[in-house]
Amino acid sequence: MDDPIFTYALRIGDDALVLGQRVSEWCGTAPTLEVDLSLANVALDLIGQATLFLGLAGEIEGAGRDADRLAFFRDVDAFQNALMVEQPNGDFARTIARQFLFSTYQEGFYGALSHSAEPRLAAIAAKAVKEVRYHAALAGDWIVRLGDGTDESRQRMIEALDWHWRFVDELFAMDAGERALLEKSIAVDRAALRPAFDAAVGAILAAGDLPAPRYPQRPVMGGRRGHHSEHLGHLLATLQHIPRSYPDARW
Repeated sequence: MDDPIFTYALRIGDDALVLGQRVSEWCGTAPTLEVDLSLANVALDLIGQATLFLGLAGEIEGAGRDADRLAFFRDVDAFQNALMVEQPNGDFARTIARQFLFSTYQEGFYGALSHSAEPRLAAIAAKAVKEVRYHAALAGDWIVRLGDGTDESRQRMIEALDWHWRFVDELFAMDAGERALLEKSIAVDRAALRPAFDAAVGAILAAGDLPAPRYPQRPVMGGRRGHHSEHLGHLLATLQHIPRSYPDARW
């Protein structure tokens, strides 16, 4: 569909859906019961956000696809999520680094989107920003604890931040469709969010006595255009297995 608001809502929903699925993989396997419950709640918040944004995308499309149809019955190249959210969990440090970076970005993004001229986008963002503010604080606390912990926890966190940093630039990139929506005060100026993001990340790294991540020579992008890593296909195979196997099931 060519409607830029449909694409915009789809991208935001895909980010939340894919990250929610990734975080849910820790359910039952996290280091402690408290962390297990915390990550499960983060995953539920993200799936809730995905439901609202994908539901709005389906409403705008007007083709009979609701949030469930968009989540469970699209193929890999139809997803437009950022590459960061589809990366494997790795160890606990890598999961926390991804959550901190993405939630910090989301907090600024949803905060700005809550003032969108599109009232449906603004209403969802106003609710979601409260959730991701907690997600960012939770992950930030763990960044500090691991950075200021043992030699091993510190090294793992350094490596985790380095691993994910190559995907950061994509979060702030905009294409022609988004820029057109920005001119109508519908979309968020992603580039304008970068200074606050860098400042928030820098403050947490300083609190954990961690060095700035090593910046790659070339950022990794493509998710917004449907160009994904091999990891997304495996994630969707799990996410979509039951609905695709039993498409008429109701529960």
